[in-house]
Amino acid sequence: MSLSVRSKPYIIPEYSLTGDLLSYLTCPLQYRYQNKATLPPSMPVQLWFGNFIHGVMEEAYLRWDEHHWKDFPWDWETQIRPVELEINKRMRSRGLNPPPNLFCTFEGGNDNPGLCPDHHHPHKLVASIRAEKAINTWGPHLFPLIDDAEVRLKGIRDMPRYQKDVSRSNYYGVTGIVDVLSSVQLEEATPDNLIIKYLHRNPEFKKKIRKLDSYEIIVDYKGMNRPVPGSPSWLHHQWQVQTYAWLRSLQPDSKPVLVGILFYINELHRFKKDLEELKGEVINHQTDIMPDGDDLELLMNWKSRTSPPDLSQSYQNLRSIRIIPIEDDSLHESLRAFDSVVGDIEENINCEVDGCGIQNSWNPQPERRTCDACDFRTFCSNPAGGTKPTVP
Repeated sequence: MSLSVRSKPYIIPEYSLTGDLLSYLTCPLQYRYQNKATLPPSMPVQLWFGNFIHGVMEEAYLRWDEHHWKDFPWDWETQIRPVELEINKRMRSRGLNPPPNLFCTFEGGNDNPGLCPDHHHPHKLVASIRAEKAINTWGPHLFPLIDDAEVRLKGIRDMPRYQKDVSRSNYYGVTGIVDVLSSVQLEEATPDNLIIKYLHRNPEFKKKIRKLDSYEIIVDYKGMNRPVPGSPSWLHHQWQVQTYAWLRSLQPDSKPVLVGILFYINELHRFKKDLEELKGEVINHQTDIMPDGDDLELLMNWKSRTSPPDLSQSYQNLRSIRIIPIEDDSLHESLRAFDSVVGDIEENINCEVDGCGIQNSWNPQPERRTCDACDFRTFCSNPAGGTKPTVP
């Protein structure tokens, strides 16, 4: 009697646009340790704030819709602070704890100051300052336009560079989460809606709406400053939005996606280091949103040893919003780029499975800012700055 051999499990690997695509492009070796080995970073500033601002904006929209909090600006202590604490609880349950000096975790009921300097609670630290700015700047204009919040997108694609008996699967899954704006809400919006004004300044958008009765716009948030045009981050964000549009088109209830909107939340409140970077970009003509008038004079005359100048709200808003037209050519280019990244990840995985080791399979991409905040720099084979590996 012959016994049958159990076949290998058929698993389709799944990749998210932020957790995998952008993480791998930042540094493959860091991606391997944090995502594949599930080793959480000790100071996950960008990871934590990105999740925090997404959660805060979603919960704020739900409360705006449920409790009819239509009057802005919202009060921080009575309206925004409860939202922040709720999101912090959810993130802590997933193992995402706030880095020091980024968010005050005090909830009342005890006298423990935690990492805060005194007992005068709660403190409006960096995360709270920017969350308040995001809600009170974009909430009045964005919330009335949202048709569906936190839409989970999912699709499947052919595995790039597929080899039978070598590749893990002949397909891979793509996932993402976005907010969706519908043409109905846009048409019913008030004339003073900032997002509508910015959209109608975009020639590609104006050209497209003449041909369609109904359409959609997808929205995402970035807990960072506006990147320099042509930089890796600028390009990667474009790929991400285009891929979101493709994923949305696969859903049966979807309508054509005309543009994607990214909100760079940090632009709404810049600290000294952020202003130094902006000033350098302006001097070198690297940014696509240049200041003029009083904003230009304030920025150029500002010295880093003095308090940051108050740039106009209109200039901050303009830097905070980025409208990305969805075109067939750019969409397919973005999908090819995503396929290429997935192909690289799968090759790295196969290389490690074949016994090449982690360091030889996942090549680091040294970049000073990434390396400075990386927990694995002490034993990395190629850190920025040429520092020799040491005992961790």
